[in-house]
Amino acid sequence: MPRYKGSQPREKKQMSMWPFYIMLVVLLISYAFDNNAIIGLGAFVLIIIIVAVELRTSLASVGAKRSAVDFGVAIGAAIAIWLILVIVLQTTSPIDAVASCSMLPNLQRGDFIVLHGISNFSSFASEHKIPVIKMDPGEFSQLRQNMQSEFLSYYAYIGNNKSEISQIIPVVSEPYGIALYNTKCLSTYSYLNQNQNIGRCYVGANPEQNIIKYNYSIGLIVQGKVSAKAPYTSSITINNLTISENYSNPIVVYKTTPSDLFGGDIIHRLVAVIDVNGSYYTLTKGDNNQGLDIQFENYPAQQGDIVGYVVGRIPIIGYLKLIISGQLAEPAGCNQVFVRT
Repeated sequence: MPRYKGSQPREKKQMSMWPFYIMLVVLLISYAFDNNAIIGLGAFVLIIIIVAVELRTSLASVGAKRSAVDFGVAIGAAIAIWLILVIVLQTTSPIDAVASCSMLPNLQRGDFIVLHGISNFSSFASEHKIPVIKMDPGEFSQLRQNMQSEFLSYYAYIGNNKSEISQIIPVVSEPYGIALYNTKCLSTYSYLNQNQNIGRCYVGANPEQNIIKYNYSIGLIVQGKVSAKAPYTSSITINNLTISENYSNPIVVYKTTPSDLFGGDIIHRLVAVIDVNGSYYTLTKGDNNQGLDIQFENYPAQQGDIVGYVVGRIPIIGYLKLIISGQLAEPAGCNQVFVRT
């Protein structure tokens, strides 16, 4: 019996993936210039779609058994690459993802970062020209015991009213002052909604018992096309040594402790290293923050808690970790950038 042309089985055409890859490149380039979170999320979703389509194509073309073998080989290769990274980069955690916006504009939320371990802190500080502050155990013990008085931030206050404060400098004709306030105290009265008692949190200048002295400058908080002047900690003075911000200093990742206000892995820039008889502690600060970590109730990290320093970044890819860890919701502060003037 003759076969009709219309009765012959048709071969399924494989979907061309080039449009997806081109679209992904366009999204990545757009994100690199615009830093828009929606574009970043779109790129991540597109990555998931590409992986799913490629897996489905593999199952259809070579079968489940071959796909399983290929998957096993891929997993083995990933483990081998991880072990190589651990050995070469000298850290048990050679990769991480940026979850906050505290390092804007130098690191973006969702950035995938590569870390290198620090085996010798003294050599590392010398190589990168990080200021090293010598402290004897007694001084450092005093710093640790007096830590709550280090939780200080600069605020502007109107006239002589120490309870009427603002993180930005008010655009008013009235005179204003800039002073340090204890952030632990402020959080207590803010929680209790007793704003009239905020004046009790006024510190003024640096407390005499504090080993670290903070110095301020005026910068700009920029939100889109709107900006406002605001004070920020521009340098610190310890034992008559003044240390200013330096954006060429390395960015480190440290693990927090239960005593710290902000938990998880913190990715901030090194300001200085404290040397206590060969034991090292770090003072760090986010590029987009107005104060050091110690001023926001995070203690100086010990050298054993330093995961490594940033040696590379890839945009977008870090969103995978943020989704897995439930950190997809954008945190506060991502709509503004602090600019030093």
